[in-house]
Amino acid sequence: MKISYNWLKQFIKIDKKSEDIAAILTDLGLEVETVSNYQSVRGGLVGVVVGHVLSCEKHPDADRLKVTTVDIGETSPVHIVCGANNVAAGQKVPVATIGTKLFDKDGVEYEIKKGKIRGQESHGMICAEDELGLGTSHEGIMILDDKLKPGTACAKVFNIENDEVFEIGLTPNRADAMSHYGVARDLRANLLQKNSNIEIITPSVSTFRIDKRTLKIDVDIKDSKLAPRYCGVTLSGLTVKPSPAWLQNRLKAIGISPKNNIVDVTNYILHDLGQPLHAFDAAKINGKIIVKTVAAGTKFTTLDDVERTLSEEDLMICDEKGPLCIAGVFGGKSSGVTETTNCIFLESAYFNPISVRKSAKRHALNTDASFRFERGIDSSITEFALKRAALLIKEVAGGEITSDIVDIYPKKIEDFPVFLHFDKTAKLIGQELPKETIKKILASLDIKVNTVSDAGLGLIIPSYRVDVQREVDVVEEILRVYGYNNINFTKKLNATVANSARTEDYKVQNIIATQLNSIGFHEIMANSLTSPDYVKLSETLNEDYNVIMLNPLSNDLSAMRQSLLFSGLEAVSYNINRRNRDLKLFEFGKTYHKLPSGYDESKHLTLFVTGNRMDESWTTAQKPSDFFLFKGYVIGVLERLGICKLLNKPLESDVFAEGMAISCGKDILVELGTVKKSILKHFDIKQEVLFADFNWNIILKLINNKIKFTDIPKYPEVRRDLALLVDKVVAFDSIYTIARQTEKSLLKDINLFDVYEGKNLPDGKKSYAVSFTLQDTTKTLTDEQIDKVMSKLQKNLETEVGASLRQ
Repeated sequence: MKISYNWLKQFIKIDKKSEDIAAILTDLGLEVETVSNYQSVRGGLVGVVVGHVLSCEKHPDADRLKVTTVDIGETSPVHIVCGANNVAAGQKVPVATIGTKLFDKDGVEYEIKKGKIRGQESHGMICAEDELGLGTSHEGIMILDDKLKPGTACAKVFNIENDEVFEIGLTPNRADAMSHYGVARDLRANLLQKNSNIEIITPSVSTFRIDKRTLKIDVDIKDSKLAPRYCGVTLSGLTVKPSPAWLQNRLKAIGISPKNNIVDVTNYILHDLGQPLHAFDAAKINGKIIVKTVAAGTKFTTLDDVERTLSEEDLMICDEKGPLCIAGVFGGKSSGVTETTNCIFLESAYFNPISVRKSAKRHALNTDASFRFERGIDSSITEFALKRAALLIKEVAGGEITSDIVDIYPKKIEDFPVFLHFDKTAKLIGQELPKETIKKILASLDIKVNTVSDAGLGLIIPSYRVDVQREVDVVEEILRVYGYNNINFTKKLNATVANSARTEDYKVQNIIATQLNSIGFHEIMANSLTSPDYVKLSETLNEDYNVIMLNPLSNDLSAMRQSLLFSGLEAVSYNINRRNRDLKLFEFGKTYHKLPSGYDESKHLTLFVTGNRMDESWTTAQKPSDFFLFKGYVIGVLERLGICKLLNKPLESDVFAEGMAISCGKDILVELGTVKKSILKHFDIKQEVLFADFNWNIILKLINNKIKFTDIPKYPEVRRDLALLVDKVVAFDSIYTIARQTEKSLLKDINLFDVYEGKNLPDGKKSYAVSFTLQDTTKTLTDEQIDKVMSKLQKNLETEVGASLRQ
């Protein structure tokens, strides 16, 4: 939100530097992000003065140029070469002196310098209006009032306005500060605590009079809950034209482009008092104004020339033929003010904040009016703002007020009581403030003290303070005006250490995150909101299970994710598109499902690996990440948590081209594999991506928190290798299981160190080179014991999977 300092001074007489005001506003909770300068004419005409042309002669060496002598208020006249055909002796003209900086039509700055033009010295430039930024004409130089004194700054002649603009990062709860009037109130509250005798200057509407009663338009409110207060008045005999300079400057300073005098006044009052207004062309209103909802599917064209489909919940301003405006959000094209408008119906209302917010979200319209209505405006100034606007319109557009004010306010929005306890105030603030100071602060905030007792104060909160509903809210108001920086704090440091189990979720996450970081993984945190269309990429997901947002930020963020796969692939795609192709990513997050029995949230850990294993190096050849390396990462996570006795089985899934599931007992712990190309294509990913999805809730239950310690064996281990010829369908997992079942006491480790498929092998066969490590913790193994174990292994492998020794 932008606040003009000059505008602010209309409400409160202050002469402090803008830096000081910015600091005060920030302390009050209205954080000033930037302070920028505004000039009604770029450059402010600095260096441009009134000149008196003393002489004007033809240039001796150029037919179209003239050599002039100009008095610019200095000790001696200056010579200026001018190419304008209308320059003549005796004129008063604007002169840009040497060193003046002007701007061309493209906004590029250039400096006026001393120079020679066709052999004649020129000490400045006599300017046309477009060269000064005062207009668009370049037909000749500007001729000024003959009464002006040479040397007078043109900034004074043309009333150039210089302003400073505060950019305030307004929090949503501060609806009361969404105007210059509201900011001035806060500023006054702060200055009063510093013993500054300062008051708010409220604009007067005492001159409001009804000129004639010739254009009455009745108003019918169908639902007073959606429109608690509605005011309106008609004005006739208006002339729609550009606004005067002062009004245009006010709007331009805060970034609003002036349109015409009627619309500009409504925008001015909105930012002046915080009350949105709307002007209807009265000639386009058929019958009376009706405030109501309309049938779902009704078509309505708004001022931006977009046809919108209305909901049965949209509150509309209608006439007897149909809708004219979406209440509190946006006007309609058919009833807007145009150059031919000469009479208007001016609306000032208080609409239900929730209704306005829903309509604005529904139609993706974020206007200055909806921004204020949906946060809650001051219902007590509705009529005052209407009178103020009517008087301004008469001032800038002429005309007359031609009806009584219609003010439909069946149930007044009352101020509300809150009791403030002194002891609770001191406890929350951390310091006891003097009672008189508290009363003074409350009075400066328009909070009335109704009753006083030893325990506390009975307060009446003004209705426009929609964010002050509880005692703690009042304490916050006191604290922000008193100043957070003025609260003393103790030098004593207190700390508490929470005792929690080693298997607490956050601790386990930190352990695994550290492990994954150590092997090159980076953690990502994706948005839980995602596109509802992602479920169509997998048959295992169900559109009926989508948790849909009632007020989504956009269509792409309108559903809670059912899987962490797609948000992760978004991150993968984003990085690949920026030439970061070698990725190891992990994420802890939740999935959300809408089930017949209610809503379900499940915690997951996901891993994503794509690209090469290691960065390019002269010592190591590039090698792409593969499934077996990825499986090792997954097993490493489980083993780090003490989860053993794992079972592997192939997995058929519409997500994986090739996949497997790792389970413990009946529980599937992880599903991993290579993501299907059809899914990768949707994200414009052309390289292989490996994905693992851990069911974190089950894993937390299976964590082995008991650690067993054993002595380091004193006796040597023995390794024996077998080159086994097996069918291609036989997996190493089968060999591993058979070996473990064959010898449980002496067999310490089994490792597959080579796989061969190719020539010199029978059809349908492959070769596994497997090492077996044997060890006895009580004695040294003999050759007889070793041979016995290996013979037994060889026999069982031959019996179970048809394995034979490769010759």
